[in-house]
Amino acid sequence: MQKTILITGCSSGIGYAAAQLLRQDNWRVYTSCRRAEDVERLRAEGFHSLQLDITNDEQIQTAIKTVITEFGRLDALFCNAGYGQTGAAEDISRAALQEQFNTNVFGTWQCINAAMKVFRRQQYGRILVNSSILGYAAMPWRSAYISSKFALEGLCDTLRQETHASGIHISLLEPGPIATRFRPNALVKFKQYIDVENSVHRAAYQAQLNRLQTAGAVAPFTLTAEQCANVCVRALNARKPKARYPVTVPAHLFWYLKKLLPISWLDWLCRIAVSKQRK
Repeated sequence: MQKTILITGCSSGIGYAAAQLLRQDNWRVYTSCRRAEDVERLRAEGFHSLQLDITNDEQIQTAIKTVITEFGRLDALFCNAGYGQTGAAEDISRAALQEQFNTNVFGTWQCINAAMKVFRRQQYGRILVNSSILGYAAMPWRSAYISSKFALEGLCDTLRQETHASGIHISLLEPGPIATRFRPNALVKFKQYIDVENSVHRAAYQAQLNRLQTAGAVAPFTLTAEQCANVCVRALNARKPKARYPVTVPAHLFWYLKKLLPISWLDWLCRIAVSKQRK
């Protein structure tokens, strides 16, 4: 039987690449994007697509109902939508933090809750949540984003236990450096919320600005969105899906280093990892 999936955040990057690969793999893919022009572009490419801003609860409910109305079932949800707020913890305002969590955590959480109502009725379903290497390895200048990803890891670890033996499977995608539009999007929020000139971190922020404005890979072992999407497809098709799917060499490496190293050594390595990125 042909399986159906709803993917959030499909305008580009991992979400878009996953939609393409899943369609090739005979999934019925319902894409969603925050902007209407991206929805129209995907429809022109032959995708089922709808407008979905995951900070809007009404749009979330409508999205789930639309998929069920058109396809009669929902086999999987890939929560991919999100962005990264760059900046030192002491420079992040309440407004910046609320916006970061409203999208990355609260929006994702509500998408999961809406899908869970369907999955509980069906007694089966897959949920794949896009976390990050930064969901378990904290690095400087990304405090808001890292906190949001740590929150998603906690949510999924808890939900996985609450759905044990229910036919519903929860998995985390944990990418390291992937070539997407993540940095240009982060640059917008950085300029919106961070007062560089009046920060004690002004010099470090210049390096961050250079990184965010650099075209191409800025970190070793960067993979393409398509390579990451291959892992998504493997996770969604697995008979017994894993709890976590690290992607890239750094993601695998830091997962084990966190288990093995003293905290002070891991902190040092995380600082080094950031400093080695292109300045």
